[in-house]
Amino acid sequence: MGNSGNTDQTIHTDNIKLLLGNEAVAQGAWEAGVHVVSSYPGTPSTEITETLAKLPGVYCEWSPNEKVSAEVAIGAAIDGARAMCCMKHVGLNVAADPLFTAAYAGVNGGLVFAVADDPGLFSSQNDQDSRFYALSAHVPMLEPSDSAECFEFAQKAFELSEKYDTPVILRLTTRVSHSRSPVQTGARTIVPKKPYSKDIAKYVMMPGMAKKRQAVVKERDRVLTEVANDWVKLDNPGRKLGVITSGICYQYVREVFPDASILKLGMIYPLPDRAITEFAASVEELLVVEELEPYIENHVRQLGFTKVEGKKYFTPLGELGTEKIKNAYSGTATPVAEAGGNEGEKLGVADAPNRPPTLCPGCPHRGVFYTLSQLKLRVTGDIGCYTLGAAAPYKAIDACICMGASIGMSHGMEKAEAVAKAEAGDTDPAAADNIRGTVAVIGDSTFMHSGITGLVNIVYNKGASTVIILDNSITGMTGHQQNPTTGKTIRMEDTHPVDLVLLARAVGVERVRVVDPFDLKAFREAVLEEIDAAEPSVIIAQRPCALLKGVNYGKPVYIDTDVCRRCGACMRLGCPAIVKKGDGYGIDRSLCVGCEFCTQMCRFGAIRKES
Repeated sequence: MGNSGNTDQTIHTDNIKLLLGNEAVAQGAWEAGVHVVSSYPGTPSTEITETLAKLPGVYCEWSPNEKVSAEVAIGAAIDGARAMCCMKHVGLNVAADPLFTAAYAGVNGGLVFAVADDPGLFSSQNDQDSRFYALSAHVPMLEPSDSAECFEFAQKAFELSEKYDTPVILRLTTRVSHSRSPVQTGARTIVPKKPYSKDIAKYVMMPGMAKKRQAVVKERDRVLTEVANDWVKLDNPGRKLGVITSGICYQYVREVFPDASILKLGMIYPLPDRAITEFAASVEELLVVEELEPYIENHVRQLGFTKVEGKKYFTPLGELGTEKIKNAYSGTATPVAEAGGNEGEKLGVADAPNRPPTLCPGCPHRGVFYTLSQLKLRVTGDIGCYTLGAAAPYKAIDACICMGASIGMSHGMEKAEAVAKAEAGDTDPAAADNIRGTVAVIGDSTFMHSGITGLVNIVYNKGASTVIILDNSITGMTGHQQNPTTGKTIRMEDTHPVDLVLLARAVGVERVRVVDPFDLKAFREAVLEEIDAAEPSVIIAQRPCALLKGVNYGKPVYIDTDVCRRCGACMRLGCPAIVKKGDGYGIDRSLCVGCEFCTQMCRFGAIRKES
C-alpha cells in the first residue's frame, strides 16, 4: 500500500513468521498504520487485540462491551485516525446499532470491524453467520482463507474503507483465527491522521440527513459489486466441475476437488456478480461449498443459475472439513436434504469416553452453584465460565441466553409469577407482592458488559430480584483479560477500578453484601436472607480465580483413608481433583490446588492439608 507518511519513521520487522490468523490480522493492521483499537474479548477473536497491545504506536483498550468499543472506533475514524474494533460473532449483535448507522455516515480515517464467527459452537451459544450482517448493513466484507490473507486483507481493508468512505468488516472463522501459516511481515507505515472538519450533513444521522446518505450507500453498493470482481481467484479454469467457495472452505476444496475449477471469493459482500456469472456459465456442474447458511448459493440462484447445488450435500450445521465434504459429495453420507438436516456421516473415528467440561479445581464459582443447587432455587445464568453451573453435579442454572440477560430474565420471571398470583387472587398485578425464589448469577466482567442496565430496570420497576455477581477479579473464560473492575488496563497500567458495591447502591439497591463463596455457611445464609427480602438485593460472591498468578493455596489436600467413612459427600462438589478409588475416594495431587474448600464437606475430618 502507498505510504502517505514519513518513511524515516517506519518501523521494520521484515521476516517470515508462522502466525495465527488473529496474529496476522494484528500484524497487518499494525503495518497499515492503525492508530486506535477498541475491543471486547471474545473467543475466537481475542488474540487480535492482545497482539496489537504488545506493538508500539497503537492505542489499545478493552471496552466494557462491543457497542462501546464500536463507538470508540467510529469516533476515532471520524476524527481521521485509522481504527479497528474486534469481536466474536455474537459481539456483533451488541455492536449492530452503531455499525448500521456508521454505514450511512461513512468514515474519515479507515474503519475496520474484525469479526470472528464460530462454526461448530466451540465456545459460543449459537452458530450465527455474520455474512448476513454485511448484507443487511450494506457494509463490505472480506473473508481471508489463511494467515497470509489475514495479513493482506487487514491492510487492504483500511484502503477500501478510506477509498469508498465505508466501514469494512473482516470476517474470520475459528479455524482461520486459530490456525498458523507463514506470513511475510514487513514494515509499519506511518499514516498521519486525516484532518477533521465539521460536516453535520454527513455525520449527524437525523432523518433528513440519513435519507440523503442512504442514496450514497446504495450507489456505493453498486460500485463495490464491480470492485468485488478484483477480489476473486480462479484455479484450474475450463474443467467440468466448478466450485465456488471462500474462506477456510477454499483450503478444503483444493484438497477434495483437485481437478475442479475453483472460484475463490475474497469479498463476500457485495458479491462479484460478473465473475460469478462468467464462472457459472463456463462449467457443466456448479457447486458451492460454504459453512453455515447458503449465503453464496442463494445469491448464485438469484443470478439465474438454478443448477447450482450446495446445501443439498453439505450441512448447514457447524464446521465443514475435508472428510465431511468428501463423504457428503461422494454419496457415502446421506445428503442433508434427505436426512432432515443431519449429514449422517460415518467418519470411522473410534468412540472416546465423554469428558464434559467442568469448573477448574479451586474455582470460586463452585461454592455458589453447590449452594444454589442445595437450596433448589430457580437460577437465571449468564455467559462465562460459570455457565458450567448448569452441568452436573450442580444442574443449578435454568436458563442462559446472552451476555447480561440473566438479570432481565430473573426480573421477568418474578413479574410473571406476581401476575399469576394476582390473577389467582383477583388482585391488581401491579400491587401484588413479588414471588421470590429466583436468583440471577452474572460475572463481574459480564455485569460491566451489559448487566448494569438490567439492575437499573429491577430497581426502576419495583422488582425484588436477587442478583449474585460472581467477582473472580478477572475476565475468566476468554483467558484472563482485564476489565473495568480489576484496576488494570489491557497494558497492565493502573487505573481506577469500578467499585461494585458503590455502583449497586448508586442505582438504588440498598441491600448489597460481599460474601466469600467458599464460606458455605455464610453464603447460604446470605442467599436465604436476600431472596426473602421484599426489595432488590445484590450479593457479590468475591474470591479470585484460582488460575491467577497471585493465587497460591499452598500444598494439596489428601484424604486420610483410615478416617474416611466412604460417604461420598465430597463428590457432590464436582471438583475434578476428587476421584473415586475402588470403594473409596482420593485426591489427585496433579489437579488439587490446595484451596481446602472440600474440607467443609467432610463431617469426619478425613480431608486434610499436606504438611
